[in-house]
Amino acid sequence: MTSPPETEGSSPVPSAAVGDGTTSLLKEPKSQTLEGRSPGRLMWIRFRRDRTGVISAYVVGCYFLIALLAPLISKLYGKNPYTVYADERPELFDSAGVPVKPNGGISGEFWFGLEPGNGYDVFTKLIYGIRTSLMISFAVTVAVVVTAILLGITAGYLGGKPDYWVGRLIDFLLAFPAQLFFIASMPVVVSLFVSPRDETPTYVRVVALIAVQWVLGWMSLARILRGTTLSLREREFIEAAKVSGASPWRIIRKEILPNVVTPLLVQTTYLLPNFVTAEAGLSFLGVGIVEPTPDWGQMFAQASTELVLQNDITYMFFPGVSMVIFVVAFNLLGDSVRDAFDPKSAR
Repeated sequence: MTSPPETEGSSPVPSAAVGDGTTSLLKEPKSQTLEGRSPGRLMWIRFRRDRTGVISAYVVGCYFLIALLAPLISKLYGKNPYTVYADERPELFDSAGVPVKPNGGISGEFWFGLEPGNGYDVFTKLIYGIRTSLMISFAVTVAVVVTAILLGITAGYLGGKPDYWVGRLIDFLLAFPAQLFFIASMPVVVSLFVSPRDETPTYVRVVALIAVQWVLGWMSLARILRGTTLSLREREFIEAAKVSGASPWRIIRKEILPNVVTPLLVQTTYLLPNFVTAEAGLSFLGVGIVEPTPDWGQMFAQASTELVLQNDITYMFFPGVSMVIFVVAFNLLGDSVRDAFDPKSAR
């Protein structure tokens, strides 16, 4: 079949026609609107594609959820970390205080078994120990980040004498061996609040742990933020803000701070697990949290005693594996966050 000839000057017949013989003009297809993506959204898209980072984020989130819900979990479980089962149920232990059942008395009643000696429930002691360690480490991390932002960014932007004195303070504090200073200063800080002859309340030990780690924990992040700020203050948008009459505080808050989010967030994901292990180390050495308050490091100290090593080697499994999983997951999360912000640094 051939199409009907078109008369000169006539327009082509529209391809869509209505049943009554009238024709309707075709609607032009709507052009797709292009939406710009912010750097934060691009970072989130890249992060979601990183399976390792997403899994690590879920693992870390589970740890914080367990820490927050520890009282509820303990209530549903029907036990608490303070009950001395060696006194309340002596039939579960032998004369040396070791659980009679194998593997530390692991059973349907005691999921992770019982601690040799006092007979604390290992499961509730672990989740409350995670709660204690994460609470202290999170508080230290917040204090360190705030201090590093205030001193590092301010020194880098103002320059001159503020930069000089902050730099010298950082150099001076970095000269201290952190771990040895933690161990040596904890009894001194505690003695400022409580007499050595009196029993030290738990809250005093918590405050001392936070203060000691904060004093020697903010310098590395402050130095990184200072260096980043030094490079940013010479950029054109900072000069434009100065010309417009913006105050230094407004420039720091509106222009510089949003541009240091990347190193700030990445370094924070590395700081928190470091503080967790540092706090556990202090409790392990006996200068941090002590019984009966549950703590991660305190469980390591108990696991290293001769009674546990000779009779219940499985006791070390629970705090050890949980600590390794947390630290590895947080470090992998930090790597994924770094790669999401800076794709050129991807592994």
